[in-house]
Amino acid sequence: MAKIAPSILSADFSHLGEDVKRVVSAGADLLHIDIMDGSFVPNISIGPLVVKSLRPITEIPFDVHLMISDPDKYIPEFVSAGADIITVHAETGHHLHRTISLIKSQEKQAGLAINPATPLNIIEPVLPDLNLILIMTVNPGFGGQKFITSMLDKIRSARKLINEGGFDIQLEVDGGINRENVAEVVEAGADIYVAGNAAFKGEGTIEENIKTLKELSG
Repeated sequence: MAKIAPSILSADFSHLGEDVKRVVSAGADLLHIDIMDGSFVPNISIGPLVVKSLRPITEIPFDVHLMISDPDKYIPEFVSAGADIITVHAETGHHLHRTISLIKSQEKQAGLAINPATPLNIIEPVLPDLNLILIMTVNPGFGGQKFITSMLDKIRSARKLINEGGFDIQLEVDGGINRENVAEVVEAGADIYVAGNAAFKGEGTIEENIKTLKELSG
């Protein structure tokens, strides 16, 4: 069964701790935490202090997605703050082995994200070192964007790459996932799907939204 990772980017930040408690009690498997620096993406979100403040609330894994230009500089801070999985972008630099090795040296799981326009083959040199691949199905930077349907083929290709190589890698999908497309995303091969607005601002309460998404994803 696919896991759901609600993205706190869509939470009510005036009641962030309470919203996190609600998605956890509703059955969230991971908590997706988007870190944006206003450089790599055209938006600014939060930093290690917020992650640290949330850590005592729950023991579920913190899935920290670094959409920042120089991730190596901040990885130790997010580790100290309580991250369990740290995902960096393939587009941020030319030293992916070094960055992934830094994450693994901190005894954390290492993920690699690729934007919609980035070809899948860019990740092949570091596949043996990865714990997670994140396929972006919107251009990163803002919540609430529309799912790019052509990315379903990329998800299928990533699933095939993992399976045929015999890699122990989780495949995560992030961007525009909702009640209408979550079943397709999981059918294409996602192990984890990120839900932002669909979890926190969907048609029902947070609890109802999480329940519905989990039911629809099988």
